[in-house]
Amino acid sequence: MSLGRRSAYAKRGLLAGVALMVLCGAAQAQEAARAAPVSPDGLAPGQLYMEADLVIRDDKNKITTAKGDIEVRYQGRTLRAQELVYDEAKGLMRARGNTSIVNADGSVEYADEIVLDDQMKAGVATGFAARMPQNVKMAAASAVHRSEKVNELNRAIYTPCDICAADGTTPKTPTWSIKADKVVQDKDKQLVYYRNAVVRIMGAPLVFLPIFWHPDPQAVRKSGLLTPEISPSNRRGVSYEQPYLFVLSPHSDLTLSPQINQKVNPFLNVHYRKRFYSGALDARLGYTYEEDFDGKGNRSGGESSRSYILASGAFAINDKWRWGFTAERTSDDLLFDKYEIGGVYESRGPYIADDRRLISQVYVTREDQRSYFSAAAFTIQGLRPGDNERTFPVVGPLIESRWEAPQEIAGGRLRIRASAVALTREQSPLGAPPLRIDGLDSRRATGEVDWRTTYTTAGGLRISPYVQARVDAYSIDDNYLGVGSIAKKSDSMTRALGVVGADISYPFFKRYNNFTAIVEPVVQLAASPDLKQIELGRNAAGEIVYLNEDALTFEFDETNLFRPNKFPGYDLYEDGLRANVGLRGSILWDDGRRATLLVGRSLRSESKDVFGPNSGLRDKASDWIVAATAEPLPGLSLFGRARLDADNYEIQRAETGANVSTKWGYGYVRYLRDRSSPNAIPGTTTVENLDLGGEVYLTKNWGLTLYGNRDLQQEAWVIRDFGVVYRDECTRIDFIYRKEDVIVGRLGPSESFTVRLTLATLGEPIYGN
Repeated sequence: MSLGRRSAYAKRGLLAGVALMVLCGAAQAQEAARAAPVSPDGLAPGQLYMEADLVIRDDKNKITTAKGDIEVRYQGRTLRAQELVYDEAKGLMRARGNTSIVNADGSVEYADEIVLDDQMKAGVATGFAARMPQNVKMAAASAVHRSEKVNELNRAIYTPCDICAADGTTPKTPTWSIKADKVVQDKDKQLVYYRNAVVRIMGAPLVFLPIFWHPDPQAVRKSGLLTPEISPSNRRGVSYEQPYLFVLSPHSDLTLSPQINQKVNPFLNVHYRKRFYSGALDARLGYTYEEDFDGKGNRSGGESSRSYILASGAFAINDKWRWGFTAERTSDDLLFDKYEIGGVYESRGPYIADDRRLISQVYVTREDQRSYFSAAAFTIQGLRPGDNERTFPVVGPLIESRWEAPQEIAGGRLRIRASAVALTREQSPLGAPPLRIDGLDSRRATGEVDWRTTYTTAGGLRISPYVQARVDAYSIDDNYLGVGSIAKKSDSMTRALGVVGADISYPFFKRYNNFTAIVEPVVQLAASPDLKQIELGRNAAGEIVYLNEDALTFEFDETNLFRPNKFPGYDLYEDGLRANVGLRGSILWDDGRRATLLVGRSLRSESKDVFGPNSGLRDKASDWIVAATAEPLPGLSLFGRARLDADNYEIQRAETGANVSTKWGYGYVRYLRDRSSPNAIPGTTTVENLDLGGEVYLTKNWGLTLYGNRDLQQEAWVIRDFGVVYRDECTRIDFIYRKEDVIVGRLGPSESFTVRLTLATLGEPIYGN
């Protein structure tokens, strides 16, 4: 029986996805297949839809033959061929002639000829090739589909790299590939095995491996080797670190990264991750048994255990309550520097320590639309030169809460806050060895009411009156009145404080041809009764020492210029009659360019010695604050902020920088000068440094990377990185030279060279082009 072109349904399976790959000659056919994407076929389970120019049915022999532009759709797959023969008696299907299969995931498979049983449990193909997700290609002289879980290819090649030139027709040698006598895909084990494999770079054989395997690219996660790192340096000699990922379950994994060093003992890094139904755990650990060594690898002292932990966890109790923790500790102040362990000083919880300090904390929070509550405790380990963690307080409990009234009160928003904290020190920083005296312990409880509303006149004048009232209760123990004194006292006290005032602004707008200009005078008025600060005593110079546990790093800038109380914490409070004044200006171009400027200062009725002598706020008229930003071109942004002396306009603190991003790369530069920084090196009060970095591509594939941090006061580079990078769609190779110079209190100078190779589908993802 012979039929013309028609459509038909049948209850037979046609084809299973075989892990095969494609060569350049099939690329145009693949693009044609993708040009006609498979739509939902609407077939019932087990049904098959077929179109062909000609369908011949031999009822006697039970053979059906379809010819000419055949298209078959079955369970999300589409088969195209020039001839299809189905022998029902033998239970075999045979497809010939430009055979291609488009799978539901977008992968495409090709073959000269395919033979399958009608149960889709076994099959053989010749001249097979396929393109799979992640741009993976494999090709083979023949392929055997042994089961739904095992596929076998003979004389095969594997590569995730491009194999066609830009014109789409000219063959191109892939950046890297793997050729093998036999390749087996085991879907149960999620592995691809190779026998007699040859790894080729730009077509040239690099290494022969009798047996080789890697995770199946179709697997979501699979155990295996990750990108290694090779780094010769004068601290550890030649160092090789090879991470290996163990996938323990769909929700957890473990990465072991042994670091083998030429000059010193090996160091083991461990990274464990686990996701629970309510949250996640992330833990990094490291261990070695070694002597101390300097920047040249010279050992000293005896061998001992040296280790670190950097862990965090965050979990949901229900839709409002959360709890979590961080654990950060190390046995040696310079352990991270010596073994070049990265990602140390990162935020892992709600409370963040200063640079080169570690924080361990536990916390619980509750939050809804109108209220917030948190309770926490934490400790800090200092890694800076001169840090003594016995003088750092143990903080706990630390309680903070906030509630906002659902309706307006007296026409404005009412917010109530409460907080409490206890700090305990083992040792006072006043007692130099061998004298060790108890550290200051303090406890505070606070209740606060905050009311604010806003009125805007028809002419555009905006007035926001506010009222704040607060009550503090303090208890202090082990308070030493003077340096070296052995007398101490305990005390309890309460205080009430408050402020009333208003924020007033009057923006002016002017429209020009292609931009809008905005000028906005801003005034904040504040009045508070004179307040007796919490005094601990006097120092050796006879100056009053105030209790200050939560504003040690206070810096006067544009972020707190218009705050009624400049201090970020509770212990110190700004009182008296004062006015914060400023002028904001903006220019907004229609094409997206923009520029802003802020100039302002704080004025008060009398000077306040509660502010430090270098704060810029102690006198009646404060230092000037200037801040500016600009985006003059797409991809370019500039910023600058400065504090100028009130009398002679000398720069007290300045920070400026630029960011640039183009199709050729990105870069940034930062400059900081601070004449009153607590982070200055011993014997000085000035911090001045330059920080810059970037990555630029000179050609499509080759680029340069740069990073540097220079201490301008010491006239030395803290660290310098210079690198050459090669990048394409499947490979990234970084060659990085690093030099660290001598800085006071740091590890000695060091030079190192690192090679980092990243191959797509074999370890880590490639950075985007």
